[in-house]
Amino acid sequence: MVNATAVFYIQEMNCPTEEALIRDRLKGMEGIEGLRFNLIGRELTVEHRMASIEPISAALASLDMAATVRSDSLRSTVPADHQHASLSGSYAIAPRTWLLMGISGLAAVSAEVLAWTTGREDHWPVIVLALLAILTGGLDTLRKGWIALRHFSLNMNFLMSIAVIGAALIGQWPEAAVVIFLFALAEMIEALSLERARNAIKGLLAMTPELATVRDDGGIWREIAAREVAVGARVRVKPGERIPLDGIVLEGQTTVNQAPITGESIPVPKQPGDPVFAGTVNERGAFDYQTTATQNHSTLARIVATVQEAQGQRAPTQRFVDQFARYYIPAVVVLAILVAAIPPLFMGAALQPWLYKALVLLVIACPCALVISTPVTVVSGLAAAAKHGILIKGGLHLEQGRKLRALALDKTGTITIGKPSVTDTLLVAEGDGVQHLRLAASLANRSDHPVSTAVVSYWQAQHSTDRAMEVTDFEAITGRGVKGRIAGDTFYLGNHRLIHELGVCGPELEARLVALERDGKTAVSLSTASTPLLVLAVADTIRETSVDAVQRLKQVGVVAVMLTGDNVHTAQAIASKVGIADARGDLLPEDKLEAINGLVSQYGHVGMVGDGINDAPALARADIGFAMGAAGTDTALETADVALMDDDLRKIADFITLSRNTHRVLTQNITLALGIKAIFLALALAGKATLWMAVFADMGASLLVVLNGLRLIRSFNHASR
Repeated sequence: MVNATAVFYIQEMNCPTEEALIRDRLKGMEGIEGLRFNLIGRELTVEHRMASIEPISAALASLDMAATVRSDSLRSTVPADHQHASLSGSYAIAPRTWLLMGISGLAAVSAEVLAWTTGREDHWPVIVLALLAILTGGLDTLRKGWIALRHFSLNMNFLMSIAVIGAALIGQWPEAAVVIFLFALAEMIEALSLERARNAIKGLLAMTPELATVRDDGGIWREIAAREVAVGARVRVKPGERIPLDGIVLEGQTTVNQAPITGESIPVPKQPGDPVFAGTVNERGAFDYQTTATQNHSTLARIVATVQEAQGQRAPTQRFVDQFARYYIPAVVVLAILVAAIPPLFMGAALQPWLYKALVLLVIACPCALVISTPVTVVSGLAAAAKHGILIKGGLHLEQGRKLRALALDKTGTITIGKPSVTDTLLVAEGDGVQHLRLAASLANRSDHPVSTAVVSYWQAQHSTDRAMEVTDFEAITGRGVKGRIAGDTFYLGNHRLIHELGVCGPELEARLVALERDGKTAVSLSTASTPLLVLAVADTIRETSVDAVQRLKQVGVVAVMLTGDNVHTAQAIASKVGIADARGDLLPEDKLEAINGLVSQYGHVGMVGDGINDAPALARADIGFAMGAAGTDTALETADVALMDDDLRKIADFITLSRNTHRVLTQNITLALGIKAIFLALALAGKATLWMAVFADMGASLLVVLNGLRLIRSFNHASR
C-alpha cells in the first residue's frame, strides 16, 4: 500500500494531555507511519499505509476524541463543510456547563466550610456535599482518567483522578471536592485562553469578504459567493470595501490599504495594470479588476495555509520540551510511589501523611504548563509576523533568526528597485549607431533579465515604429550575457566579464567601462567575436528603505554584505551609498554559494536575501533564506524560509528582533513552568503543600505561560509602528 495522508480536526484536543493520549493510542497501530500534531489548530496529520482511515477514526472515537476529516489523500473529495473545520471551529462553554460548575463550586466550598466549623471531614453532610461537587464538576475528568487508565497513559486526568479518589479514601473529602472543582474550572479557563492564540490565525482568513460583485455574461452585475468566482471574471469594488480575490486592475484609479498582506502602513495607489490582493481594503475610488486566482488560491489563502503548516512544525525548543516531558512524568510518578511506600514500610511512619504527600506529587507531575508554553509562543510570533507582511515558514526559522550575525544581500531587486534604465550610449566602432542599438535590443528582447528589459525599453522609446530583428541560435551565457545570430552573423550582448573572455576589450574600451562602473552604472557591451560595437550604461535606483534597513541591521548586530553579478566597481558604488562596507561583484551563482560558505565560516549563522530562483544555491546554503516582494508570487512563498510580502528590507531587522523576543519569552515560560514545579515539589516533600494548592499552581502556571506567549502579538504591533 502506498503512503497516504489524512488530516483530522479534533475539537476536544485542547491540551498536551489529549495529544499524549492520542499519540500513545495511534503510534502502535499497524500501518501508521507518522503523526504530526498542531495543538493550537486542533489538527492531527497522520501518514499511513492503510486502505481506509476508518480504523484511525475508530481509535480516536474510542478515546472520546471524535474527529472530523479535513483531508484524505485516499479520497478525491472531502465534504465542503469539513475542509475548513480547523479554521471555523471554536471553543465555547455551554450554559449548562457553567451551571454545573457553579453547583460544584458552591458544594465544594460548603463542604470545606462545614468541615472546618465542625472539625469533622468524614461527617456525612460533608461527604454528601463533596460527592455533589465531584459529580457536577468532575465526572468529565474521572471519565477521561478512566480512558487514560485503559490505555496505560500517565496523563493529567489520570493523575488527578487518582489524587481525588485517594483523598476520598483517606477521608480528605472536602479537599477532594475543592481539587476536582479547581481542576475543572482551570481547564475551562485554559481552553478559553488558548482560543485567543487560535484567533490570531483565524483572524487572517476572516479578512476575505464572502461576497463579490461580478459581471455576468449578459453584462449585469450580480453579488455571488466569492468562493464561486472563477479566474478571469470581472469584479467591481466600491470605496471602503474589502477586495474579495486577487486580480489585475482593468478600469478606475484608487488607493488600497495593503497592510493585511504586505504590512505597509501607507495606502498604495492603484491604476489599470496594477495587482490587487484579496483581503486588502479599497479606500477611495471604485474600480473594476480581472481575477487571477480563485479564493482558495489567493495570496491571502496561501499565507494562511503557510502559517498553519508552520505552526504544526516542531520548533527546536518544543522538541526539547517534548523529550523532557516524556521522562519527567514517569520520574515524578516513581518518586510519588517511593514517598508513599518507603517511610511507612521502612521508617515506621504513619501511612496517611505520606500517602497525602504522594498524591500532591502526582498532581504536580503533569507538565501541562511546560508543554503548552512553546506552541502558544511560537504561534503568537508567527501570527504577529504574518500580520506585518513577514511570512515565516516554521518555528525553526523563527527561533534561528536570533542567531544571525551576517546577512548577504543581492543587489538587483533587493537593495535596488530592480528596474534599471539606460543612461549612456557609447559607439566604440565605426558604423550605424542606430543599427547597433537595434541589434542590441533584438538580442535583449529574448532575455528576461532586468538589464535586458532596460535596453529593450530604451530602444522602444527611441524607435517605437521599428521592430526587433529575428534572432536564431539564441543562447544565454550564465553570469555573462547572451548571444545569437542575426542576419547570418553572431553577436554578443553582455557584461564586462564577457568582453574580456571574448578578448575584444582594448585599453581604451577598458577605461570607458571602468569609468562607467565607478559611477555605479552597469556597462553592457554589444560585440562580434572580434570587434566591440556599442556600450550601453544601465543604472538602477536604490530603494528608499535600503539605507535605513542597513542601519537597522547594524543596530541589531548583523553585518550586511552585498553579493552581485554586477562588476566590482558598480557593487562598491551602490554599497557605499547604502552603508555596506563589504561589497563583492562579478559573482556567478556558484561564486555566491562559495561566498556564503566563507561567511558561514567567519560569522557562524548567515542569512541570504534574494529572489528565490537565480540565487537558489546560496539561499539553500544560508541558514535562513529571505525572499523579497513575495506578494502574489508562488515561487517565493514556496522556496523561501522567510518571505517579505513587500519590498521593505527593514522588516528583516524586525524579524530578527521578533526572533530574539520569542526566544526570551520561551525562556521565561520554561523557567516559570519548571520553577513553579520545583517549588511545589519541595513544599510537597516538606508537607507544606496541599492538593488544592498544587492544582492551583499547575493550572495557574499554564494560564501565565499562555498569556505571556500572547504578549508577542501586542509587543510586535507596538514595535512595528
